[in-house]
Amino acid sequence: MTPIAPMALAAPVTAVTVVGLDAAGALPHPALAPVLATAGLVVGAARHLAAVPVPAGADTITLGPLTPALRRLAEAVDAGVPAVVLASGDPGLFGIVRRLRAAGLPLRVVPAVSSVAAAFARAGLPWDGAAVVTAHGRDPRAAVNACRALPLVAVLTAPGAGAAELGAGLIGWSRRLLVAEHLGTAAERIRAVTPEQAAAGTWADPHVLLSLADVAPTDAAPAETAPADAPRDRVAPGGMRVDNQPAAAPAGGWALPEDRYAHRDSMITKSEVRALVVARLRPRLGRLIWDVGAGSGSVGIECALLGAAVLAVEQDPAAGATIQANAAAHAAHVRLVTGRAPAVLADLPEPDAVFVGGGGVDVLTAVLARRPERVVLTLAALDRVAPAVVLLRAAGYTTEGSQLSAARLADLPGGSIRLAATNPVVVLTGERQ
Repeated sequence: MTPIAPMALAAPVTAVTVVGLDAAGALPHPALAPVLATAGLVVGAARHLAAVPVPAGADTITLGPLTPALRRLAEAVDAGVPAVVLASGDPGLFGIVRRLRAAGLPLRVVPAVSSVAAAFARAGLPWDGAAVVTAHGRDPRAAVNACRALPLVAVLTAPGAGAAELGAGLIGWSRRLLVAEHLGTAAERIRAVTPEQAAAGTWADPHVLLSLADVAPTDAAPAETAPADAPRDRVAPGGMRVDNQPAAAPAGGWALPEDRYAHRDSMITKSEVRALVVARLRPRLGRLIWDVGAGSGSVGIECALLGAAVLAVEQDPAAGATIQANAAAHAAHVRLVTGRAPAVLADLPEPDAVFVGGGGVDVLTAVLARRPERVVLTLAALDRVAPAVVLLRAAGYTTEGSQLSAARLADLPGGSIRLAATNPVVVLTGERQ
C-alpha cells in the first residue's frame, strides 16, 4: 500500500489561504509563518490582524461588510498576489469558507481547533454523535428546536441569540446546559446550568452552548409497558446516538406497525394513516411539532425520530404514562404536556406544524390562532369534516383532504387469505397562505 504523502502547506500563488487561529491568536501550524510572511494581502477581523505578524508591505482589510473584501481577494487572485484570510478556529465550520467558495475563489484551508471541539474537550465529552447548529445571523428558533429534539447539541451563539435566549426556550425540557465563554484565553470559563439559570444569566459574547439530555431515553422505559421488540440501541449512556447520525432518518423506518407501541382499546393512529400524517407534518431538525390528543404518542414519536422537536399534549394521565413509555422504548425525545386542550395550549411555544388527533372545534380554533405553517387532522366522523374545512379556510389555510381506507391481509382456515378492512379515516391538511 503506497503511503499518502503529507499535504504541503505552501499555497499556490493563485489560491487564497484561509488560516484558522485559536482563541489566543496562534497559528495552527508552524509552516504557515512563511505563507503569511509572503502575503501581499491579509484579510481578517481587527483582533486577528493584531494577533499575527502581518508583513510590512502587505495590504490589509479589516472585515466588516464582506463584499469589499471579496472584491479585493478576487483581484489578488487574478493578479497572482498571495492572499491570506484569517479566521477563528475551523473556518469551514459555519465560517467564512462557505462565503469564499460561493464567490468562486480558489482556497487552501488550514484550520485550528474549532470552538465546538474545544468546548467538548473542556467538558471531557465525546462529540461524534452530536449535532452542531448555529444561531448566528438567523432565527434562533431552529437552534432551540434542535436542542429540544436531540440529546446532544452544540450551538454557536450570537448577541441576542445566546445562552439566555436558548435557555428560555428550553425551560420545560429536561436539559443540562454547558456554556463555554472566552475559550482559549485567561478568562476562559465553563459553567453547567439549568435552562432557567441560563435564561437569567449574563453571558460574554461569543460563547458556545452545549445542550445535553439529562437522562438517556433508554434508561426510562418501564419494562412492563414498553413493547418487547422496540429498539434500544440507538442512544448510548449520556444520551448520545451511537450511529453518528444525530438527526438521520430512523434505521427501523417509520409508520411502524401498531404492535410496536403500547396502546389501549386500539386508541392509536393506524400505520397506513400515520404514514400520510407524518409526511404532511414534514418533520425535520429545527421544527417544533405539537401532537394534540396524542393518545399512544405514535405520531409525535415518529416525528421525533425524524429529527423534529415534539410536544405531546394529552389530558389523560394514564395515556401520558403510555406516551412516555413508548417514547423511551423508541429512544425518542418527546416532551409530554398533561392537560386539557385548548386551555393547556396557551403557554406552549410556537409550533411549526400541529397534528390534531383529538378534540373538537374549539381545539382546532385554538390551534389555528397560533398560525402554524401546517395543520393536519384525522377525522373518523364525516359530520366533522365540513366544519373543520370551513375553519381552516376561514383562517387563511389552503386545504386538501383524503379518505384512507386500507384492507390488510388476514389468514383464513385452510391456508386461504382474505382482506380485512380497517375503519376509513379522513386526513385533512391545512397549509398557511
